[in-house]
Amino acid sequence: MATDHPAQPLVVRHHPWTEPLRHPAMSNEQDVRPGIALTSRYLIRDGSPIIPVSGEMHYSRVPRDRWAERLRQMRAGGVTVVATYVLWLHHAEHRDQPRFDGNLDIAAFVDEVHAAGLDIILRIGPWVHSESRNGGFPDWVQQAPVRHRTDDPAYLDLVREWFGQLGAALEGRASQHGTVLGIQLENELYTEPQHLVTLKRLSREAGMSAPLWTATAWGGADLPPEEVLPLYGGYGDGFWVDSDAPWDPSFRDHYFFSHVWDDPGIGADVRRAQNIASAQGGPRTPSELFPPATCELAGGMGTAYHRRPRPSGLDTATVGHNKIGNGSAWQGYYMYTGGTNPAGDQGMQESHATGYPNDMQRLGYDFHAPIGEAGVASDSYELLRRQHAFLRAFGPALAEMPSSLPVVVPAGVDDSTTLRWALRSNGDSGFLFLSWHQPHIPLDTYRDAQFQVTLDDDTTLVLPSRPIDIPVGTLARWPLRFHGLDWVTATALTLLPGDVPTLVLTAEQGIEVEASIAGTPFAVTPGLAPTRVETPAGPLDLLVLDAATAAIAWVGDDRLLLSADELAWGPDGRVTARSAETPTIHVYDVTARAFTDLPLTPPAGSGAIDPAGTTLVRPAGTAVPVAYGKHDGRQSAPTPEIFDELAAVHRVELPAWAGDAGMDALVEIDWAGDIAELRVDGRTATDRFWDGTRWLVNLRDAGYRAGSDLTLHILPLATGSTVHLPDDAHERLLATEGQLLAVDSIRVIGRRVWHEAARG
Repeated sequence: MATDHPAQPLVVRHHPWTEPLRHPAMSNEQDVRPGIALTSRYLIRDGSPIIPVSGEMHYSRVPRDRWAERLRQMRAGGVTVVATYVLWLHHAEHRDQPRFDGNLDIAAFVDEVHAAGLDIILRIGPWVHSESRNGGFPDWVQQAPVRHRTDDPAYLDLVREWFGQLGAALEGRASQHGTVLGIQLENELYTEPQHLVTLKRLSREAGMSAPLWTATAWGGADLPPEEVLPLYGGYGDGFWVDSDAPWDPSFRDHYFFSHVWDDPGIGADVRRAQNIASAQGGPRTPSELFPPATCELAGGMGTAYHRRPRPSGLDTATVGHNKIGNGSAWQGYYMYTGGTNPAGDQGMQESHATGYPNDMQRLGYDFHAPIGEAGVASDSYELLRRQHAFLRAFGPALAEMPSSLPVVVPAGVDDSTTLRWALRSNGDSGFLFLSWHQPHIPLDTYRDAQFQVTLDDDTTLVLPSRPIDIPVGTLARWPLRFHGLDWVTATALTLLPGDVPTLVLTAEQGIEVEASIAGTPFAVTPGLAPTRVETPAGPLDLLVLDAATAAIAWVGDDRLLLSADELAWGPDGRVTARSAETPTIHVYDVTARAFTDLPLTPPAGSGAIDPAGTTLVRPAGTAVPVAYGKHDGRQSAPTPEIFDELAAVHRVELPAWAGDAGMDALVEIDWAGDIAELRVDGRTATDRFWDGTRWLVNLRDAGYRAGSDLTLHILPLATGSTVHLPDDAHERLLATEGQLLAVDSIRVIGRRVWHEAARG
């Protein structure tokens, strides 16, 4: 199928900034730290505009001995800022036993982030949500006779106690002379602006401050002017709507270019449960004092019992890509790195038992994140990595470029025929953004697209030289008037310095690469060798990677690498590769204009991949219920007692090497059913609601050691269940008679770490 259109150009005109550049008091007059300054358009770092990329990682959900490894993975993925909730519940489940040890040592985590060459935002709450019990309040706080999340003096006494403990634990790391870049106050607070001001004061009194103070702004939140940087979000799907709900317009919005930043859908479930309305009549666009910034673009999506969305990597990447085209000055993802909840006395997860609308997994918090619970990169990691390389290379220029929408824009979220595109430009140069993907409702190939872009002084570019088709799945960022080029129909990835700079681009699948210099178009063939061109600005190498090669491209410290293995690096730039087999890494030599092998130092042993055996210890119940009860109209998860009564139990037999810590083994489980738990010596290490995806568990993180007893417990899913599943999983369920339970395969992957050889 295809969408045909008249062969006439699609038109956009650059629109300059409508407001003068402003410098708010935040970071400029208050909480000043050398090298950091916020403007109404962008953040300045060491004198240059930047577009930060923040990724959410919760230190209290990740083993402490994995922090450094995860941070290196985040850095390699292009993240520049780590955002983390500070969950009161995790630190002080019992009031008389506040803990800041082990993976609750927040000061050590802040230091680890700094050592990784990254910035950090602390989201200190005290209420945070995060799919946590009571929204992150310990039970003793939740049950206190106070008006929570207000300036009730009795509640503020509790907050003062907590902030005092947190400030003491940080020991000045969140201060004028510290390393914390920003502090978020509360979360999804809609109608209490004065309370945010009070929390800011209490934070200062506890010795905590930072150049940036932030608050979530979605839902039309009423925020105190000038006190906090408003942060927005964007989720293309969500677990927080009813199981039978169609794809909500608040999700669909994010697959279009727009200058509306609010998302009324985020937090709507909690507002409903707590009878809180969004602020009415509030601004739908950022403050004139602050740039458009985000903290919760979907890095994936959590899984509730009643609704189990499964965004693809392209779904996730499209939302991020569109926000850049919309004019984003800060890309922030929730989650970027998954984890595992602490067990707790009563469970640490959001649940119907505590009055929330959603029953969440008790332990697993994978979130389908770019880096999952097991520390393995998902398909979204690779796609986002390329966006972040683009922002690192071109962010200083892009930050100065406002977004302009074309003359003809889609009529609404149901419009699947009007092409989605936008321009970011400073009037002289810029980038053309294309987005032609959405889940659930298929698009058709867009036929005969050609673009007319008018810049300052009525300079007009028409590209490409003749109309082209835009395939479904296209996400493009085409440079305009860059280094003497008129335009290129390939996505900008990075710019490698050298006597002759190398512009690295990636070809879109199904779109021929064409460039133009001085009004003369010419074809460029993708490959591993560059094309040298002479431009009015001087010579330039064009290195265009085809789509398959782009998928294995990495950019770090002005180097372009190609590898299908999982790479990571820290501030020194030296690469590590984690693999079950010998990794291959190629690095581009700008001088030689060719790729060469990157020398690696091998580990002491080799990796391995073996199947795991299983023995059925106990069969499942023969007739599981269609439902286990409801709360507010949504299906409830079974109790632990019912799970143990009805679940099948399989003993998993692993090869002897699986207990070797040096192997860093993963167990890979393909299964089907309702709920699964993996237990080590009888203790549940993590759990999963089935959504049709492969389940990865890191054995070391799960506590598995040589000689441990590993059991897999699976509750069948009744064919008549009304939980919402992805289409393929739902079809498998319907094709099953009575109830679905299957262990399709289990294998163990033993990985070793290779290190880049010392540079000569």
